[in-house]
Amino acid sequence: MTESYIKTNDLRPGIILSEDIFINTNYPIIRKDTSITSQHLEILNAFNVRKVKVKDLIIVKREDTNSIEKGAVDADEILAKIKIQKIDVYEKYMDVVVNFKKEFTSWYAGTKPDVAKIRSIVMPLIELFMIQKKSLVLLNEFSTMKDYMFHHSVAVGILAASISNKMGFPNGQTLQIGLAGVLADCGMAKIERSITDKSAFLTKEEFNEVKKHSIFSYQMIKETPLLRPEMKQAILQHHERLDGSGYPRGEKADEISVFGQILAVADVFHAMTSERVYRDKESPFKVIELIKEEEFGKFDIKVVQALHDLVANISIGTQVQLTNGDICEVIFVHRDARLRPVVKRNNDGITIDLSTSRQIAIDKVLS
Repeated sequence: MTESYIKTNDLRPGIILSEDIFINTNYPIIRKDTSITSQHLEILNAFNVRKVKVKDLIIVKREDTNSIEKGAVDADEILAKIKIQKIDVYEKYMDVVVNFKKEFTSWYAGTKPDVAKIRSIVMPLIELFMIQKKSLVLLNEFSTMKDYMFHHSVAVGILAASISNKMGFPNGQTLQIGLAGVLADCGMAKIERSITDKSAFLTKEEFNEVKKHSIFSYQMIKETPLLRPEMKQAILQHHERLDGSGYPRGEKADEISVFGQILAVADVFHAMTSERVYRDKESPFKVIELIKEEEFGKFDIKVVQALHDLVANISIGTQVQLTNGDICEVIFVHRDARLRPVVKRNNDGITIDLSTSRQIAIDKVLS
């Protein structure tokens, strides 16, 4: 089979590329041996690619590629649609947070968690998010600063179960780690309310008190037969780090169970994506990058990659909002940089490759 260059205007679906196509990007916008589709033709036109190298002797069926033109989408229309799409899962989520808060409030007086009741409250929601995986990136939007502690517990359970499921653990273990995630911070009920409710930075002494909560959490659930021993250990370890920089015992590497690592990643991801007294919330897509790059060596890479694959579940045609406020359509997803696709701005049709435009990122998925 021979190869030759062909004008982009003469390309038709089914023709096979014989070399990678780079356009000032870190990754090819289209890879060698790709069979051209109508979507690829849109990408090439968006980047003003005039000529490509293809394999000869390919018999293709011609299509009218002009029939796939898409008009600009009104941003207000998109936002209106996404509000409708989110309302059902949001209402279910808020019901769980409200009921969990009632249970948590009783723990301040010394009552031990009713694990069976907590399980009945949170499990249907956890299972819903495991089915609707794309809703995971909405968790930071649902969370509020006022009731952060209760949002955080519910969200960590959802995220932990989703990560476990993505890693291929059996359903029983997946639901168990979800329940453990919800209960991981129950020990915060043993910390002085003046500290947990403080609307300012904690002092070193106050933070040292907060760091005791994982021990308190373990003590509060260690007698229940409804959590497996490895899940109780994970609750104790959910603030440990592979490099030994965590707490309460400064454990390292193999001393920390995979379930402890799953809770750790779920915990830090939701914390970094949520608005706090001392920190603005970050984009879920940006946080994944921060965990992989700035926190490298602290978390099990397999766990982080599972979360990455869940969050990076973006497809061509998805409407997104960037961190600079632009509303865009995803027109190409890099195989090796799924969090930074090529997008086209809706208001003017300008194409932006987020793999090279590192100063901006996806803030949220709109549809």
